[in-house]
Order: sequence, then structure tokens, then C-alpha cells
Amino acid sequence: MKKEQVDKLRYERALREKGYFFIAGVDEVGRGPLAGPVVCAAVIMPLEEDKIIAGVDDSKKLSVKKREMLAEKIKQTALWYTIALVDEKRIDEINILEATKEGMKKALLELEQAPDFVLTDGNMTLDIPFKQKSIVSGDALSYSIGAASILAKVYRDNLMDEYAKTYPVYAFEKNKGYGTAVHIAAIKEYGLCPIHRRTFTKKF
Repeated sequence: MKKEQVDKLRYERALREKGYFFIAGVDEVGRGPLAGPVVCAAVIMPLEEDKIIAGVDDSKKLSVKKREMLAEKIKQTALWYTIALVDEKRIDEINILEATKEGMKKALLELEQAPDFVLTDGNMTLDIPFKQKSIVSGDALSYSIGAASILAKVYRDNLMDEYAKTYPVYAFEKNKGYGTAVHIAAIKEYGLCPIHRRTFTKKF
């Protein structure tokens, strides 16, 4: 194992030493876009040395090809994983922070094995029946959260590619719903489509 991965397992190792066995990492992708859902993933990875996947990192730091390859490996290796979506209507209803918390909670509660400890990316406390610790930049610092971030990112990107076929004028396959110049120009020209977040696009 490379040193970099040993560092990424320090939270998990410390928890293992305290007797926690099923440690779930949870992360979200899609808090900032103007369109589409926020996607949350929860994953419980095996932590034995021979099962650690090299290269797991904050999904934003990885190339598309590397992310997709790692996502497949994570799915095959994970003890349990889930992916939960909170759509644009719900985001408009309760705001993006609450929608993110709701998605993370849903992903965790849907895990087939209840975790005995949860590591969350960011700085938030979830309303969950499990012990938890939130880690700022956790997707880059914790192996479990990094794995969750990759699953969420690959899932959401693929979903936005599908939406691009239905709503081609917004170039979702390129911007994934984020507010790029091309995307904003398309909103100004064609208006909003059903998957746009109304609370994020008021000024257009």
C-alpha cells in the first residue's frame, strides 16, 4: 500500500481500534448546479489491506476515465453501497443544504447493513441513528468518503448525459447542469426546462 492511502485510512483505522466495524462513508455531488438532482452515495468498504483500492480520492481531482474505472471497482469491492437522489423540486422546496442532508440520510438508511459509525463529507450533523463524524474535505482525506464521492459523481454525470438527450439545447453532457456561459445563454434564449432548479435560476 502506498503511503498516501495509509494516510487516507487514518480515520477508519482509529475507529476500528475503538471497536467500530461497519464504517460508512457518505458524500454528495451536485449542490451547485442550476439543473438536476443532488446525488448522495453511502458506502461501507472492506478495510483489509489486500482489499484497499489504489487511487481513491476526491472525485473532482480524477479524470472521467479514472473515475469510471474506480467506480466499477468500488461497486465490485464494497460490502454495501447505496445511491440516493433528491430532485430539483424537492431542492426548491426545502433548500439545497436540507436536500443534501435528506439525501445523505436516505442513502445511509437504505444500506443493507446498518453502519456502526458514519464519516460525512463537509461540516454537517445528520439526523441519523448512527454515531457520526463530519470531516471538512473528507472526500480527499478519508478513503470511505472518497469512495462515496466517486460513486455519486459517476452516477450524476451519467444521469446528466441522459438528460442532455431530452434537453439538448443546454449542453448538459458538457456542463452537467452547472452554470457555464453556454448553459446560461441557453436559459436566456430558451427559458427553463423541467429539471432546472427554480430557486437557483430566478435571476434568469
